Amino acid sequence: MMHVDIVSPNNIIGNSLFALFGEVRETRKKLLLFVVLLLSIVFSSKAELDVFFLDVEQGDCAVILCDGEAMMIDGGKPASSQYVYWYLREKLQLSSLRYIIATHPHEDHVGGIAAALNAVPVDLLLTPTLEWDTKAFQAVVKYADLQGCPLIIPEEGDVYALGSAEITILSCWTDAWDANCMSIVCRIDYGENSFLFTGDAEDIVEYMMLDAGCELKSDVLKVGHHGSDTSSTQAFLEAVGPQYAVISCGEENPYGHPREEVLERLSEAGAVILRTDQLGTITMHSDGKTITVE
Repeated sequence: MMHVDIVSPNNIIGNSLFALFGEVRETRKKLLLFVVLLLSIVFSSKAELDVFFLDVEQGDCAVILCDGEAMMIDGGKPASSQYVYWYLREKLQLSSLRYIIATHPHEDHVGGIAAALNAVPVDLLLTPTLEWDTKAFQAVVKYADLQGCPLIIPEEGDVYALGSAEITILSCWTDAWDANCMSIVCRIDYGENSFLFTGDAEDIVEYMMLDAGCELKSDVLKVGHHGSDTSSTQAFLEAVGPQYAVISCGEENPYGHPREEVLERLSEAGAVILRTDQLGTITMHSDGKTITVE
């Protein structure tokens, strides 16, 4: 007797629905993967690093933004406080700073940091010393304490993250006999680009970093000590090999900064020299491969 398989309509409908739901799930999976890929492309295209060298006259102040996070290196002199406050709150419209680095306690570097601490919350403040007998530095300690922002002395080799950028501490000579030589020197790496910030570090610090084998090669050099001849030795500049050299100084300042011999050494090193006393605030943008100057 011939055996005949009888397929009920319910089985046919169930199998069809199962196949349909399977196709829907597969389509949703592909769509989800496409959305994830699209978002990764969008966010990677928006990933960026911006560096603002603020015109604080005879002083230093730089603000760095990367992937939605911000930090500040030095704050200019006390007279720059209002400008620093405005730049953070109004110009850049920041809601917080991940770090502030006070390279050393001289007033032309820490004078405006108290204004930054009043402008936005700060997660961490790096400094080569926790005590200094000046009103400017004591104001930094006061407002950091009021905000609950810890002050720490970093160690050479420490690495901090700012978005997808890395900040490496190259020098922090806490017991140096001269405050300039206490300067925190750090390099910021973002993709293939790098920025070297030197505070007022003098020639002996440059030689110490060279002897220690520090990775100094950088696309941008914030020139040490406002272009003083106490910094920017030939050996140091050869190791850094900067494409751009930024000098933060005041117009017709009484110190003669930048010194002519330093400008000559920077030119011989092949650097494009950019000065805040001539250009005002200088903005640089990096996409991780190329640096552009606005």
